[in-house]
Amino acid sequence: MNFAFTDEQEELRSTVRAFLDSKSSEEAVREQMETDNGFDTAVWTQMAEQMGLQGLHIPEEYGGSGFGYVELGIVLEEMGRSLLCAPFFSSVVLAANTLIHSGDEAAKKAYLPGIASGETIATLAYTEPSGKWDESGVTMQASGSAGSYTLTGTKMFVIDGNTANLLIVAARTGSGVSLFAVDGDAAGLTRTALSTMDQTRKQSKIEFANTPATLIGAEGKGWDILSTVLDLAAVGLAAEQVGGAQKVLDMAVEYAKVRVQFGRPIGSFQAIKHKCADMLLEVESAKSAAYYGLWCASEMNEELPSVASLAKAYCSEAYFHATAENIQIHGGIGFTWEHPAHLYFKRAKSSELMFGDPTYHREQLAQRIGI
Repeated sequence: MNFAFTDEQEELRSTVRAFLDSKSSEEAVREQMETDNGFDTAVWTQMAEQMGLQGLHIPEEYGGSGFGYVELGIVLEEMGRSLLCAPFFSSVVLAANTLIHSGDEAAKKAYLPGIASGETIATLAYTEPSGKWDESGVTMQASGSAGSYTLTGTKMFVIDGNTANLLIVAARTGSGVSLFAVDGDAAGLTRTALSTMDQTRKQSKIEFANTPATLIGAEGKGWDILSTVLDLAAVGLAAEQVGGAQKVLDMAVEYAKVRVQFGRPIGSFQAIKHKCADMLLEVESAKSAAYYGLWCASEMNEELPSVASLAKAYCSEAYFHATAENIQIHGGIGFTWEHPAHLYFKRAKSSELMFGDPTYHREQLAQRIGI
């Protein structure tokens, strides 16, 4: 195991960063936040056709590039740094990973090439109004058998649910939790955009009324797949959080250098020095946790479940604390809507709660390591 990135990986990082600097500026983020779709279709197409980002992690036989999870993590880190408004996390980290690990060759061939090309926007719908992130939270019922199923119920907090044209839905049959593919324009499907604190990542309520669905994988084996996918998603989100945390640290340090108070830069005051030093320590520690998680995910080793919960818990708190301190260091200007500090603060809070908050993941970690 080597914690240093290769030259090729560093080149990937610099290429993605240059692209996002030009396409996901603060002005672009604010513009897309105000739209219903929440992303720029032209940029989405460029990401797929020119950069190959949507297909980066998808195996070559399904139209992707076949890179590992470390490369995907680098891209996610840069996207977190620039607060990219796009259905990338939902399509690639959630939906594509679910298909890849489903063991269903027909589903992979049917859906993965579209995700890799950027034509298919996909998402995973498994959380319900109860807000539970574990298996007990999946209560929605699926009726039917042998290739003909219908779904009835409600899914909440579905990332990019309003724009997805492929929904992968978790529901219960007589055999247990199973996964189903639902077309975005299927009969009986009602989508409602949710009003969320973080407008850079759209969420939806999706209601199903006898909606036709296609089984993915074996009936009753859905949670086995989902538990792996949620660990991979936690690691991916941790990488994204690290990117945002590094960005707000850079913002705080830069401001501390140029803001003059009482005739000297505020960075020379001990209180500000301590804040910046504490932020640096937490951000670097978060990077270690996230990068180790990415390595475990790329190897798909037995450590992944415990490291995924560890990384999600630590990176969530480190990112949120960094965004809060960034606002404090900026003082009055940091509290205004016109300053980008609050955009990162809101993203940090929503990411902290997604897939379970730090308390949930610490409990899960304790169970997984046998405490």
